[in-house]
Amino acid sequence: MMPEPAPIVRELLAFYLEAGVDCALVEEPVDRLAEADAPPPVTRAAPPPIQAPGFAETARPVAAPAVIRGEAAPAPDVAIATAREAARTAPTLEALRELMQNFDGCALKNTATRLVFADGNPQARIMFVGEAPGRDEDIEGLPFVGRSGKLLDLMIGAIGLNRTTAYIANVIPWRPPGNRTPTPQETQICLPFIQRQIELVNPDVLVTLGNPSTQTLLSTRAGIMRTRGRWFDYDTGQRVIRALPTFHPAYLLRSPSYKRLAWQDLRAIAKALTPA
Repeated sequence: MMPEPAPIVRELLAFYLEAGVDCALVEEPVDRLAEADAPPPVTRAAPPPIQAPGFAETARPVAAPAVIRGEAAPAPDVAIATAREAARTAPTLEALRELMQNFDGCALKNTATRLVFADGNPQARIMFVGEAPGRDEDIEGLPFVGRSGKLLDLMIGAIGLNRTTAYIANVIPWRPPGNRTPTPQETQICLPFIQRQIELVNPDVLVTLGNPSTQTLLSTRAGIMRTRGRWFDYDTGQRVIRALPTFHPAYLLRSPSYKRLAWQDLRAIAKALTPA
């Protein structure tokens, strides 16, 4: 029996691509086996605190240890609670971005290149929200900059909008490996951040792009075919924002026959933005 020939480089690259490995996180390869064999760093114990004579030591609250990049993420319920508390305390978009940059409760941060926060005008009257960044977004750190982003630019340009008059973000701010679908746990962990982002932008119209964004933000189980073109109320706790679901540009690239329905949604959006 003849042994199978060793795979050539092209076949290996095809295998990795099918497995979702389509970009490198670092420029130089890392020998993980060598890291595993390396001795652990030596740490010195801190000296005991000096107590004043006659006084008993008072118990002090111990802060929860921070999750370091590369370590196991905390339990989902803990991560969700931490995200809610952190998002609630952000007074501005810049503060929210910094909180998200330092948040280590979502394992997606460990495999993404960078945080993809938002793009556009924070003072815009309209906000578009998709699901998660793709490869191009992960590289540039901006949402909707790949093929679907170019189509979104054309779509909003058709009703007189651009990235200086609109605000664009995603429910998930870190790219899932290989563009896989985010898990429900990952979505729930990231949800408080996009909710706070919507509160701070405070648009007059919220447009959810695609099924995942629509179901997550508008709390519906109905599919995009049933929800698109219908107005919903999105309650921030401070005010109610009009929300309209429509197709994600990536879906329109795969199914261009639905562009006609998307155009109807865009016309409805333009009408809603027109002063009475």
